[in-house]
Amino acid sequence: MEILIVIAVCAVVFGACFLLDKGFTAVFRGKKEHMTGMAVRQSKRYASFGLILGVVGIAAMFQGTKNGWLLPLGGGVLFLLGAVLVVFYMTFGIFYDTDTFILTTFGKRSVTYRYAQINGQQLYVSYGTVILELYMDDGRTVQLQSRMDGAYEFLDKAFEAWLRQTGRTLEDCPFYDPANSCWFPPVEV
Repeated sequence: MEILIVIAVCAVVFGACFLLDKGFTAVFRGKKEHMTGMAVRQSKRYASFGLILGVVGIAAMFQGTKNGWLLPLGGGVLFLLGAVLVVFYMTFGIFYDTDTFILTTFGKRSVTYRYAQINGQQLYVSYGTVILELYMDDGRTVQLQSRMDGAYEFLDKAFEAWLRQTGRTLEDCPFYDPANSCWFPPVEV
């Protein structure tokens, strides 16, 4: 009987996440850049681990009600951690087409940029992950991690569009070296 309850809870959680994802996409992602299918997203592991932690947290909260307060409290913490991971995965993204890209982040309004607005880049290495920071002409930065899904494809397309929009040629760009994660002029910090 308990296994049926766990299966039912899992089905409800996964169904709710599916409906939330479809509703979120329909309401907040209606621009042409969203429809191209080209995007930079966090690794799907964030969403997967978030769902797993959420389900385990819910199971711990229901199982622990018989045995005191510690298990429900721990289950609540796991559920909140799982929810944060899922929200983080769902709210961050760079959606792009041949002329513009949209930067979407949690708690901030989505911003549309033209590739010509990229002024330069800076590279950082942290725990084996290459972090590429793009400096925009409005003073903001766009940070990409090498572990993000679609990051390198975006940078290749962005460089091609940047050349086209700024009127430069490949010969004008001695800094260009994708093998060493250099697509745009380095920024002096």
